[in-house]
Amino acid sequence: MSKPKGFEKPAGVRDYLPFAVEKLREIERRVLDCMAGWGYRQIMTPTMEYYDTVGVASSTSDQKLFKLLNNRGTTMVLRSDMTTPIARVVSSLLKEEPLPLRLSYHANVFRSIEEEAGKEAEFYQTGVELVGDNSAEADAEVVALAVASLQAAGVSSFKIALGHVGFLNGLLEEAIPGREDVQQELKDRLLRRDFVGYREILAQQDLSAGQRNELAGILKLRGGKEVCREAQKLSNNSLVKSSIEYLSAVWEALEDFDVARHVIIDLTMIGDFSYYTGLIFEGYAADIGFPVCGGGRYDKLLQQFGRPAPATGFSLKTNRILDGVDGLKVGRELPVLMQYDVSNRRRAYVEAERLRSEGRGVRMQLISGPDELRIGDDVITLVSF
Repeated sequence: MSKPKGFEKPAGVRDYLPFAVEKLREIERRVLDCMAGWGYRQIMTPTMEYYDTVGVASSTSDQKLFKLLNNRGTTMVLRSDMTTPIARVVSSLLKEEPLPLRLSYHANVFRSIEEEAGKEAEFYQTGVELVGDNSAEADAEVVALAVASLQAAGVSSFKIALGHVGFLNGLLEEAIPGREDVQQELKDRLLRRDFVGYREILAQQDLSAGQRNELAGILKLRGGKEVCREAQKLSNNSLVKSSIEYLSAVWEALEDFDVARHVIIDLTMIGDFSYYTGLIFEGYAADIGFPVCGGGRYDKLLQQFGRPAPATGFSLKTNRILDGVDGLKVGRELPVLMQYDVSNRRRAYVEAERLRSEGRGVRMQLISGPDELRIGDDVITLVSF
């Protein structure tokens, strides 16, 4: 491997120039303020964690974790999401705090990628975790807050798709009992939105025409609350029915929160994190081909850290919003240029501090003669020639 040139950086990471940082910080500020308005308190966790705790508990595959050794030979990881580190904190430093807990965050996370994949190895997330409430009302709150957060970030046109992992798990187990390998293949196709491949795998299975039509029919289960009524007709499996009843309860709450117009039900969703146990959702902006937010319920994760508790949450994909959404306009106030000669340096500094105390930005420039003077609306000149 050749030595990298001085201007090169690793694949999947990026430099943020001042105009991008200004917009990123504004998105962060507005979204965190929105979350605070819903009662969520901000938390920060370390960039680096132990592999044997957070790394193992994370749903990120080993191949996608950034691993390193500390000076004692202990394997560490760069955090690959924020949900697992927060679960660790809730189970330790916050173990005496009464539930439910409402926590928010903004942080960079890391996932190892194939260099040719064109994906990011470091990216930013802004999100919340609601720990200690297993109700449909809690999931509805999180979805409604995701809507409000996207609006605060300047995303004006979007849809949030809701699903439930129990629906597909129950349906597949009823139709293809005990065939976990086939069930996983079908789930993988749905996760990749490869509906052609999904149908091909179904065609290869020894299923009755009714079963095959039933499993193929879920590809059409996308829309409003009428989808729940259609889904109830597909199966008598108890997990399928309880999952649909739960989704219906969430939808009813979202109607009362006046955000149902931003939401659709998509029963082909399976979720890309293994720790999800119930409701799952993704948000799509009109201008971006990839999800701009995602979340769901994970009721078994905290028990890995010794404090069993139900939980739900979501994160905004802040990088994608930064790059693909123009709804947020950041107003820039140019700094004052304070020009001075040596004899007026003290006066210039005092005046600059006064302006800074009023919230103005001030750049200072020492000049030696009139030829260096710059004229403009935001220039203050203190010179004596």
